[in-house]
Amino acid sequence: MALLGATATHAAAQAASPRWYKGNTHTHTLNSDGDSTPDEVVRWYREHGYAFLVLTDHNFLTSVDGLNALHGADQRFLVVKGEEVTDQFAGKPLHINGLDVNAQVAPQGGGSVVDVLQRNVNVIRQANGVPHINHPNFRWAITREELLQVRNTTLLEIFNGHPQTNNAGGGGVPGMEEVWDAILSGGTLIYGIAVDDAHVFKQPGRPDVAGPGRGWVVVRAPRLEARALLGAMERGDFYASNGVELAEYEANAQGLRVSVKPTTFSKYRIQFLGKGGRLLSESLEPTASYQFTGTEGYVRARVLESNGSMAWMQPVMVPARAAARHEPTAMLLVGLAAIGGLLQWRTRLR
Repeated sequence: MALLGATATHAAAQAASPRWYKGNTHTHTLNSDGDSTPDEVVRWYREHGYAFLVLTDHNFLTSVDGLNALHGADQRFLVVKGEEVTDQFAGKPLHINGLDVNAQVAPQGGGSVVDVLQRNVNVIRQANGVPHINHPNFRWAITREELLQVRNTTLLEIFNGHPQTNNAGGGGVPGMEEVWDAILSGGTLIYGIAVDDAHVFKQPGRPDVAGPGRGWVVVRAPRLEARALLGAMERGDFYASNGVELAEYEANAQGLRVSVKPTTFSKYRIQFLGKGGRLLSESLEPTASYQFTGTEGYVRARVLESNGSMAWMQPVMVPARAAARHEPTAMLLVGLAAIGGLLQWRTRLR
């Protein structure tokens, strides 16, 4: 009986231990402007090693109950309901995803770009959903200054796989990483996500169409369940990628350590950036560390792979003279917002 009790306790502990789940939070089906049925779209992600998928058709909430009955598997694969709330102001497309909303959300309109964004963020929250602002540089719709004014959202697309979203900026318009750094430098904590925004599943291999498999998040959560996943994302407990896989990410009161899961055909640069996007340190090895000085404002890490892929870790807000503080509490986290002090945390990805 004691052995059975110990086994049950061990099993319960394993079930409660956080795991890593690869997922995509932005994709489309025939229910809006995609070229494939929800069944075909879900099947693609399940067969390509994803653990979860959010269906986000334009102004349409696709039911996922039947899809989970067919494709879902406990702790292996999950479909989450969602909607891309699709609005506009003065001809500018203003799109915000509502993840796991409890009902379809109507676009709210408004008197300015910021007003439209804020109204839609608020109504998504009212529907118990988690908002993320989509592709600000799509048709150059949302400026850095406008994004700085939006409140009550913690997620921003810094990479979108659609070929017309201008992730890198151009013509005097900043790219999404520069915008992200501007928001963080202004004192607003927001987390960066990478997504597919897939529409086209029937033309595999074409780079000029919005195909799947181009951007994703890897979320650390206690279980594969919608609220557990989204809660982790709103805490910054994930990283974003368009091709790089991490092996380890470690932080304590003194600094950060990042380790890449390398491939035989790639080389890597690991960079640590601080306030204003300033490059604090760079390493050409697949594992790198950075020690806090307390002057950075925040520190975030990114990995650049020699064939063009990247991974983005979530920012850590660094208090002044953080290096002098020693707080021993350990937490398995990928992203940590430690405004009142830094907790020690470590995670291994597998």
